[in-house]
Amino acid sequence: MLLKHSFFRGLSMVALVGCVATAMPVAAQAQSFKAGFVNADRILREADTAKAAQAKLEAEFTKRDKELRDMGAAMKAASDKFERDAPTMSESQRQARQRQLADQDRDLQRKNREFQEDLNARKNEELAHVLDKANRVVKQMAEAENYDVILQEAVYVNPKHDITDKVLKAMNASAGK
Repeated sequence: MLLKHSFFRGLSMVALVGCVATAMPVAAQAQSFKAGFVNADRILREADTAKAAQAKLEAEFTKRDKELRDMGAAMKAASDKFERDAPTMSESQRQARQRQLADQDRDLQRKNREFQEDLNARKNEELAHVLDKANRVVKQMAEAENYDVILQEAVYVNPKHDITDKVLKAMNASAGK
């Protein structure tokens, strides 16, 4: 019985030493692991290239947006006029005017849809350029500063790992060149 007890005691001691020996390299490795986090939403809002892209889109689409708003206002005015004048119109005039208003409304809806599709496509193109540039800067920073991993999405990130400000500074500095 005593022999069994000392055998298990010796075995548990060997297991403990083995666990400590394997845990030490893991602990040392964990200390050298370097992680960072980049907030992509902030990059898309605050980077100079993102602001320039937004200004470019506004310049490109402002005229069309104004034309569509003007067409919408004219359509509403025509519809209001029809509502006021409908009681005094003949049945054929009323039906013709209703068809004309329905055609104008369909045309306006089609133009609005096309505008939104064009705007979304261009916005996606511009944002892709900004994100490509940000990713290049992040990769350069990761290599230069020996990061093991840099994340763009996470449920929680300790603020000490957030390198978004550094990435923004690097992007803005390279945009000025």
